[in-house]
Amino acid sequence: MAVDMASDSAQPVLEELDQEECLRLIAPGGIGRIAFEDGEGPTVVPVNYAVDGESVVFRTSLEGRVNRSLLTAVPGGQVRAAFEVDAFEVGTHEGWSVLVRGGAHPLEGEEKERAVRVDPWPGGEREAWFSLSAAEVSGRRLRRP
Repeated sequence: MAVDMASDSAQPVLEELDQEECLRLIAPGGIGRIAFEDGEGPTVVPVNYAVDGESVVFRTSLEGRVNRSLLTAVPGGQVRAAFEVDAFEVGTHEGWSVLVRGGAHPLEGEEKERAVRVDPWPGGEREAWFSLSAAEVSGRRLRRP
């Protein structure tokens, strides 16, 4: 069988994704990275998440850095944050990344009860719930032509 070397050696191309495609890609949930400023500098932490409309919901421990930092918002306020999810195939150099930027706030009471379910992978208590409301959603896909 003949191998088409031209297609094998073609460089991947980078394309911008619209908001609808970005939200579709991250809809299954899983692991993403929450990024925020915590007073000691920029911080990025992996968390389990679920998508709820145009918001990202995640849980963390009450004692953890994410909870301590994001609770610094004034009551009823939000902390500026970003959330990133990606998936790549190392062998083919193809994949995608999505960035959601907006305000994160703790979920409590009824809002917490109505939130989508997030099942953290690590053991232990993860009783601090947060939602990041999307103000901006962007993404890129790296694919073979």
